[in-house]
Amino acid sequence: MDGNMTEKIYLINPYLRQVDARIVEKKYMNNRYYIKTNKTIFYPNLAGGQPGDKGTINGVEVLDTYEDNGDIVHVTKDNIHSDKVQLSIDWDNRFDYMQQHSGQHLLSAVFYKLYNGETIGFYIGKEYVYIDINIPNISDDEIEKIEEFANKIIFSNFSIKSYIIEKGDINRLPVRKEPIVNSNIRIVEIDGIDFSPCCGTHLRNTGEIGIVKIRKVEKYKGNIRVEFVCGNRALKDYTWKNRYIRRISDLLSSKDKDVYDRVQKLYIQKEELEKENRDLRKELYQYRSQKLLKESKSIKGKNCICKKFKDADFKVLNNIVAHLNSLDNNIIIFGIDGTENSQFIASRSPNININMKNIFKEISQEIDIQGGGSPQTVQGGCTKDELDLILKGFYERIINSL
Repeated sequence: MDGNMTEKIYLINPYLRQVDARIVEKKYMNNRYYIKTNKTIFYPNLAGGQPGDKGTINGVEVLDTYEDNGDIVHVTKDNIHSDKVQLSIDWDNRFDYMQQHSGQHLLSAVFYKLYNGETIGFYIGKEYVYIDINIPNISDDEIEKIEEFANKIIFSNFSIKSYIIEKGDINRLPVRKEPIVNSNIRIVEIDGIDFSPCCGTHLRNTGEIGIVKIRKVEKYKGNIRVEFVCGNRALKDYTWKNRYIRRISDLLSSKDKDVYDRVQKLYIQKEELEKENRDLRKELYQYRSQKLLKESKSIKGKNCICKKFKDADFKVLNNIVAHLNSLDNNIIIFGIDGTENSQFIASRSPNININMKNIFKEISQEIDIQGGGSPQTVQGGCTKDELDLILKGFYERIINSL
């Protein structure tokens, strides 16, 4: 291996998409090739929170990149047979990360300038970016002020530059946060507005960020988490939101700006209808329970209701059972004769001392049934042919228990 470390071209020129290099070391482990080159345009994955580049070496896909003692290691599945190689990065992916990362510096600077909020966490995901700011809360108006200020800086197209300083020079610059290294400190500066130690790839001008849009703010561990998108991601975010709002406004036959009020009204109406529906169902269950009680057999002072329904709703029957169980002296055995499989419920009022679970166990030793429950209520499924046998089994055992 050469004594020199990998030359990191991405730090000097992050706009370079292709470069010729040579392989200086190659190792094969765990079905992967680990390749070091004399120079690279590949950004190492998650260095300083920024995801790595996608791309190829001589057309072979690079699966991962990471830093190893100042060298950059490229991981591939296939071997590369030549020492002379051409490295190519996926430019759309690189430019996206540059937009998000430069946008993050800008947004963090604005939070600091307007509300003394320091960025204590930062993450670039596949779809969204977020920063954690050490202030407990923030209003919608304040978020709008932040967005407005940040986008003014974008539209003013200030230059973004990076340079190396030493620890002794750090006090000469109004850096937003302390560097994590002691020498060769790389500063990313937004034209006198923001100075931040950073090893990421950045745009040359704020104008290239395009736009920054805060998507949502939530409380997080005593701080706030601000989720946002920049540039092309903001365009995509606006595209689907615009499409949804347009569809919703067509659906509601109202203007896009009136959509929220219309939905709110509909939601209130829905809540009222659901309550009305619940009350009506309750009345219906009471009515059906009374009807079933009239048809019941009286055995030793207990009302025995044994009935088979054709394709009934299991949930409805459960509610009828619950209503009947709120009264004393009721024994309920229901079967649902389904088109393919069948179901059953066996239950009793709390004042009747019969263990339904034990009866279920006895029957399940003779017939293969699925299900279970409590000493008061059991339910389960069976084949169509076995339903009558099961209902008969419950009926006979319950009567014998009385």
